[in-house]
Amino acid sequence: MKTSAIRRVKVAGWLAVAVLAAAGCQKKPAGPAAGAGMQAMPVQTAAVTMAPVPQSSDYVATIKSRRSATLQPQVSGTLTQITAHSGDQVKAGQTLMEIDPRQQQATVAAQSATERQKKALFDYNAVEQERQQKLFDAGVTSRDVFDQAQQAYQNSKADYESATASRKTQEQLLAYYTIRAPFDGVVGDIPVHVGDFVSSGSSGTMLTTVDENRDLEAYIYVPTERSSEVRMGLGVDLTDNEGKLIESTKIDFISAQVDSMLQGILVKAPVHATPEILRNAQLVKARIIWSTKPMAVVPVLAVTRQGTQSFVFVAKSMGGHIMAVQTPVTLGDTVGNQYSITAGLNAGDKVIVSGTQFLVNNMPVMPLGG
Repeated sequence: MKTSAIRRVKVAGWLAVAVLAAAGCQKKPAGPAAGAGMQAMPVQTAAVTMAPVPQSSDYVATIKSRRSATLQPQVSGTLTQITAHSGDQVKAGQTLMEIDPRQQQATVAAQSATERQKKALFDYNAVEQERQQKLFDAGVTSRDVFDQAQQAYQNSKADYESATASRKTQEQLLAYYTIRAPFDGVVGDIPVHVGDFVSSGSSGTMLTTVDENRDLEAYIYVPTERSSEVRMGLGVDLTDNEGKLIESTKIDFISAQVDSMLQGILVKAPVHATPEILRNAQLVKARIIWSTKPMAVVPVLAVTRQGTQSFVFVAKSMGGHIMAVQTPVTLGDTVGNQYSITAGLNAGDKVIVSGTQFLVNNMPVMPLGG
């Protein structure tokens, strides 16, 4: 008989044994004597070991930039030019938009002309004051004439300085008609269009945002019931929606206040991922690791489920035979390809990791390893 045919016969035999064992369980409790005459099924086993398992909680984190600016106009007017696009990388001082500056340009020109006029009068009075000083010193003119010349000089000087200050103020206002990037960053959404009228003030028009896509932080709100456990330096694992680790970081900020809307405490953790991986305002999963303690762990293959209850089959010596004893367990977090076990097993127990779909409680088995 060929090898494959022999294997099929053996599997059929094990299945028959499983069916008979199951039928026997329905009639009376199975024990070592009940399985004494059964053919033992070969299985692989693995010893339950102790491993450090993180005690953690999962939350949603928002990635935010340490430097983020919302640009609003400081003057009102009509947009005449938009030179940037959403998503552009811009440099500090780079022009993004322009508001119609013609009226303000005319104001600057008029103020510059007034400044020049005041400067001419000031220059004339400076020369006249110097001339009257010499004549007074020579006794040619009276004190009254000299005082008048000096007063005219002081008045024209003040007028000129005032005109200069006014011209500079109007030039500064003119600069507000050009919207520039406050720092190197990425341009956000631009909800306005050329031709729109934009207004300044606290309720003014939002033009766009600029975010510095570096020095990012993860904003995490921890429920108040865990506030006593939050401390600086706690580990945080940031993962994507598929559970893939993006970055491991640590808490470096804990708010002293509770957010009244979320009833949580804001904690922050620095993020160093590149812009290709994380961006400002992105949502990711954050796992805060409260502590690490040794726990029993078993291979994922050893665990079976019936409804909401999890089980493993433990190979135990009973009446001179090795039996597969179905044991309920309480699962903790996964650690690689293993489950942590919070209750039901002890270190050194032999769990069965192969053929578990063919096993029934108190079925004889023949461990091949582990």
